[in-house]
Amino acid sequence: MLAVVALGIPLSAWGALYPSNTWLQVGPVAIGLPFAWRALRRTPVSNASAACMTAFVMLHLFAARWSYSFVPYGEWLPALTAERNHFDRLVHFAFGVLATAPLVEAGVRYWGLTARMALFFAVTAVLAVGGVYEIFEWSLTLALAPEAAGAYNGEQGDMFDAQKDMALAGLGAVLALPWVRGAAWWQGTER
Repeated sequence: MLAVVALGIPLSAWGALYPSNTWLQVGPVAIGLPFAWRALRRTPVSNASAACMTAFVMLHLFAARWSYSFVPYGEWLPALTAERNHFDRLVHFAFGVLATAPLVEAGVRYWGLTARMALFFAVTAVLAVGGVYEIFEWSLTLALAPEAAGAYNGEQGDMFDAQKDMALAGLGAVLALPWVRGAAWWQGTER
């Protein structure tokens, strides 16, 4: 799965709409890849958790190709065309859905949490990461030129973009709870 991500990095940057913004989004993935390899060797996770993490990173790399706000899904599926490009909202929601299983597994397997505490931890961690990311986005825009900041941030004129993004990530995590709770791959470690 790490090889798929490694292949996705140059593909995401190839022909990017805003190359400098794309590298702001793809760069951390490229830098983090060797650390992910090492971390997964030390603290392995199930194939299900690894697939969730890979799916999210690949979705992120796909969206980074168009700086999120300009993913041309309206051209691919005209019925979904709207005034605002909502692909970034889909990615925030997907983060909540896809991060929940690995967080629950890590909580139970490595941090000694009960299943109930791990489920609660996963939702609060998704909300916390979402908040930290939105603060990072805001901080980055202070250093960028206004047009570059708008292209990177993707708020598209919505002054409540950050709050909606965090809410969708939280909703994704909550909606993933029944699936994660019922999954068999981590229940054997429940305390």
